[in-house]
Order: sequence, then structure tokens, then C-alpha cells
Amino acid sequence: MTTDPRRVTLVARDPGLLSRNWDLSSCAPSRVIFVDAFTMLRFAVEHGMELARDVERVIIDRTGSAMQYLDFLASLPHEFLGEVMFVRGDGSAYLSSVGRGGNRILYALSERDVNFYLDTHNLMHLGIQVEIEMPEAARQRA
Repeated sequence: MTTDPRRVTLVARDPGLLSRNWDLSSCAPSRVIFVDAFTMLRFAVEHGMELARDVERVIIDRTGSAMQYLDFLASLPHEFLGEVMFVRGDGSAYLSSVGRGGNRILYALSERDVNFYLDTHNLMHLGIQVEIEMPEAARQRA
């Protein structure tokens, strides 16, 4: 059992793709936990809430489909107030966050917006930019 008091960022990713330069250090403001299977996200969020872990956000990084993303959003416990970002293969994304009335709002983000979001929340190592080469098959699907 960990005693790490930091808020948690769950990251679902395709282990076959080049990873982003996540800040995994102990002094990072958010504790990044990787989930290598999209289907495990629902369990990770629910389990985190049961254990009183503060899951601040979920980032689905270039894995899964838009339909899976919508299914995931629809199945979130009402008590979960964290943001959920779905990053597509081309670097653009959709961000779901809770609005004033308690309902979820969906925003479309450009690749530049995604990088700004990751930088603003100090999820990446500062000063180091990593170019992510998209495989040819993924470029054709995007």
C-alpha cells in the first residue's frame, strides 16, 4: 500500500507506440499511473475511488476508439469529477470535464492544445520536447 499523497493521473496507452516524456519523478505534482489496456480504465477509476485515491484525470493516449471513449464517459460514476482526455492518432483530442451544473462538457482540442494542457498540468518533463512519429498504418486511419 502506497502512502503517496499526490493526485493521480491515469494514462491508458498503446504499449507499442513511442511514449511521451511523462514526468514520473517523485517531485512531479501528479502521480502518473499507466494502464496498458483500455478495458481496465473503468476498474482503475472505480477502484481508485473505493480506496479514496484522488484520481484527478484520465488520459487515453492514442489507444481505443471514439466509441470506447463515449462508452467510458457514459459509465463513469457520477461522483468522479476528474477530466477525461481522449488523444487521437493525429494528436488532436477530446476533453471531457464537469461544468458548473455538474454535467460533463466535451471540448475539441488541437494537437497544440493537447501539448498546452500537458504542459500546464506539469505532466511532462520541462524543456524536453519529444517528437512522436506516427506509424504509417495509424496515419492512414487518422
